[in-house]
Amino acid sequence: MQVRVLGLLVLVGLVVAGIGAANTLQAQRNAPAAKGVAGKAAKAATEVADAAKSAAATAAAPATDFLANLDAAVVEEVRKGMAQTEAAFNAGNVDALISGFIPEGEYIDENGTVYQGAAEIKALLTSFFAKYPGSKLSVNLESLRFVGPVAIEEGVRTITSKDDSTSTQLRFIAVRYKTPQGWQLVSLRDFSDDIPTPHDYLQPLAWLVGDWVNEGSDARVKINYRWSADGNFLLGEYDVQRDGVAVMNSTHRIGWDPVAGKIRSWLFDSDGGFGEGHWTQVGEEWVVKSTATLPDGQTGSATLEFVPLEPTRFVIRGTDRLAGNERQPDFEFAIVKQAPQPQSGK
Repeated sequence: MQVRVLGLLVLVGLVVAGIGAANTLQAQRNAPAAKGVAGKAAKAATEVADAAKSAAATAAAPATDFLANLDAAVVEEVRKGMAQTEAAFNAGNVDALISGFIPEGEYIDENGTVYQGAAEIKALLTSFFAKYPGSKLSVNLESLRFVGPVAIEEGVRTITSKDDSTSTQLRFIAVRYKTPQGWQLVSLRDFSDDIPTPHDYLQPLAWLVGDWVNEGSDARVKINYRWSADGNFLLGEYDVQRDGVAVMNSTHRIGWDPVAGKIRSWLFDSDGGFGEGHWTQVGEEWVVKSTATLPDGQTGSATLEFVPLEPTRFVIRGTDRLAGNERQPDFEFAIVKQAPQPQSGK
């Protein structure tokens, strides 16, 4: 009986632990492929780029405390390069801005698009000033440190329209390299100040909200999903019946794991058992690695595939299913969305 219950858990309860997500958010956060970086200094820029993402989630550093232990003369040289960049921008002087970069330098915008070399950066700046003449730049430096031959700046850049009616604020990380022309830019990368929330990462699962049902020869599973009050989780309820008799009730929580960078799910059964799912998108399908634990200590596992067919229907396949030390047969069945029940007339 225990093995059969575990089989039901893996087949019915654990299977739905991975429901959803016909679309992925990962593509939204992936930047277009970079076309390369310039020399060792540019490589350093790539290695530190991720630091700016974490910096976007932290408060600004106090005033200029971070400069206290740095060589004053070197700091002044770097500041001079920063001031020249700001002055050139505010004058709309594209050639002066380009001279602030090494010839092979790069600029990466907040969407991850890479502009490599003087020609591409110049074309971008020329187009920008043609569209937004008179724009002004102000820079708030929050961090300056030296790594080998490069200086790394982090802070906030604010670009304001000529009439001060609109402004855009972007976090940035800049890498400068000492050349005979001064501390020139090797890489400048902007990041949006908007930090995605768990709710944002779960948006591809929003279609899951509502009532669903699986009708099979072995059991009937009624499923309901809703957003948690804070909007950071999707909460599911499963009622499993066989021959009209309730045999299992399960609760399901789907959330975003920022450490793994993936969606995870947790399932809790009315008999004390529980399960967990981790999944990855492969093409149009989601492959979910699931595990389950029963109250008596038995464990189960399965590899699940979720294949969206249409907005109100998808197929779930289960393979590599184990209940304790026993292999279980593969399965495939459909989950369909229930239409809203018509209201009774008066």
